Amino acid sequence: MGILALQGDFEAHAKLVGRLGALAREVRSPPQLDGLDALVIPGGESTVMTLGIEREGLAEPVRALAASGVPVLGTCAGMIMLDNDHLGILDIRTSRNAFGRQVRSFEAEVELAGVAGGPIRAIFIRAPWVQEHGEGVEVLARLDGHPVAVRAGNVIAVSFHPELSGEARVHELLLAAVPSGSRSA
Repeated sequence: MGILALQGDFEAHAKLVGRLGALAREVRSPPQLDGLDALVIPGGESTVMTLGIEREGLAEPVRALAASGVPVLGTCAGMIMLDNDHLGILDIRTSRNAFGRQVRSFEAEVELAGVAGGPIRAIFIRAPWVQEHGEGVEVLARLDGHPVAVRAGNVIAVSFHPELSGEARVHELLLAAVPSGSRSA
């Protein structure tokens, strides 16, 4: 599994997937996408991530990876990166800092469709929400009426940070989409 490591807390994602038995590879350039069975685009700052993706020539290779059916998870700014205004991988438009600036960060319990075991402890830091989405996008969770988790085919996006709370069920959802026996870096 690859973790885009241009900016954000990619190390926390790597530890979490390692705890689930998957090998993580930090991805900073297009050749490092080769052979991946899944990709995580972590949170961070979307403008900085956009510049890094452009600088490293990662936009088209990441689009091609997702289009090939490889499971992709975007968290917080990763959700923004997947939207129509950025990589265009998910048919969504997001609203940046939708819940407020850094000082308005909070935790909440979120019911995530398709995930057993009760609500997920979600940490929202300058979090986006989905402002609009296409018909092929399934809303997995809402908070205050706003979509905060969505899925379309092999791509999942959440507006919170499961890696910071140690909440493994979002990453388990991603790993469940990986073909059997393929959990390698």
